[in-house]
Amino acid sequence: MCGTCGCGTGENGVTIQNPKEVKAHEHSHHHHHDGHSHSHDHSHDHNHHHDHQHHEHSHGHNHHHKTVLHLEQDILQHNDVMAARNKGYFDAKNIFAINLVSSPGSGKTSILEQTLKSLKKEVSFYVIEGDQQTLNDANRIDALDIPVIQINTGKGCHLESDMVYDAVKKLNIKDNSVLMIENVGNLVCPSMFDLGESKRVVIISTTEGEDKPIKYPDMFHTSDICIINKMDLLPYVNINIDKLKEYALQVNPKLQFFEVSATTGEGMSTWYEWLKSNIPS
Repeated sequence: MCGTCGCGTGENGVTIQNPKEVKAHEHSHHHHHDGHSHSHDHSHDHNHHHDHQHHEHSHGHNHHHKTVLHLEQDILQHNDVMAARNKGYFDAKNIFAINLVSSPGSGKTSILEQTLKSLKKEVSFYVIEGDQQTLNDANRIDALDIPVIQINTGKGCHLESDMVYDAVKKLNIKDNSVLMIENVGNLVCPSMFDLGESKRVVIISTTEGEDKPIKYPDMFHTSDICIINKMDLLPYVNINIDKLKEYALQVNPKLQFFEVSATTGEGMSTWYEWLKSNIPS
């Protein structure tokens, strides 16, 4: 499991699906399931995890702590090996891979959608959607006629490099393409898991507060680009953009910023120019 929050990791509970195939399957079996619903409890139960810990004796707790540390080291080491494999694959096929990370509600999917809509005639895009349960975001991308694979992580709160590798195989990506990987909405765990990406883009919105970079320094430290979204809401929110940038640059002096609004389109052209300048040829 992930030592940061105790979430599930690895293949347990993970599904990798093509939304087109899921729709076709649901349509063909609709008459079997009409009027029935099935649900699974994938709640991320932090409280249960911590309550259990508090009832352990100190000796047992220390032993458990060491076991978790060793397990986490093994998981991260395995992930790095698989990430190197991904990077080698991307480099060989001249694929520019972007790992999109953010808190929930930052507008990450909206930015991705607008980018795909605006550039899909110029750029060969492929998308991997990471989410704990639903196919909603993948369906939105599929509606744009862009190849997309959904990874549902179950209780896991981040994508891992072996999941991405499996999804990439299903996508059958052509050479000289751009792969957009939308990670699970979380600013903690995804920072530790390299996916073999070319660039990591962290998205923050003006509604989140200027101290996010110092609250979640690992994510901002490991990112190459910071997109500040929802600039159209700036007159209505209490945030100092210069202070946000100052905090972010304290954590990562090389961070590059784009101030945008996915809703109005403000600033998106500058982001598009950066993206196009990195497109393989």
